[in-house]
Amino acid sequence: MADGIININGESVQTLEIIYLMTLLTLLPSAVILMTSFTRYVVSLSFLRNALGTQQVPPNMVLVGLALFLTLFTMGPVVREISTTAYRPYTEGEIEQAEFFERAQLPLKNFMVQNTDSSSIRMFCDMDPNVERPDSIEAARLLPLRIIVPAFTTSELRRAFEIGLYLYIPFLLIDIIVSTVLMSMGMIMLPPSMISTPFKLLLFVSLNGWELVFTALVRGFQYTPLT
Repeated sequence: MADGIININGESVQTLEIIYLMTLLTLLPSAVILMTSFTRYVVSLSFLRNALGTQQVPPNMVLVGLALFLTLFTMGPVVREISTTAYRPYTEGEIEQAEFFERAQLPLKNFMVQNTDSSSIRMFCDMDPNVERPDSIEAARLLPLRIIVPAFTTSELRRAFEIGLYLYIPFLLIDIIVSTVLMSMGMIMLPPSMISTPFKLLLFVSLNGWELVFTALVRGFQYTPLT
């Protein structure tokens, strides 16, 4: 009878762990979008496509794929730190599941805090009466995820829109010049985009624009490991 109870309890625990794991897998896409560099990449690349005026070229699937692989490149040090400090000890039986999740979130918090504006952190801390404003980066790392994640996402959106503005300016100048020339020549019925798009593509290709954009985006992130 005792063995039967132990077996039943063991099966119950295993079922709960499976349900817990499935829940984590369901939330994984949201975690990738909100807790990594993915948001800045995909928004900036979307702005670049709109600035070039190429409509759906590159397609959304290509932009998302580029953003995903750039994210994997940027988050490499964070993933390695999680593997060293949390995953390996857990698989070797040195720590329990609860401690694994505690250790795993520390590098993520460290990455997000280092790339989050202090004003965003203060804003979300002020919204929660139970959380005090941190006075240092070390104190900010101790904040709960419900504060760090939205603050990080807010900062990422702000930076992505700033990058989009910088990307728009040179191509907007080309549009203005082409429109002015066409109006001075009396060619009012000719769409300016038909003439300006080849010049924008020529400028972007001649400057090796993709490499410049990727380099600027990747170098925009900073990360100093905890260990």
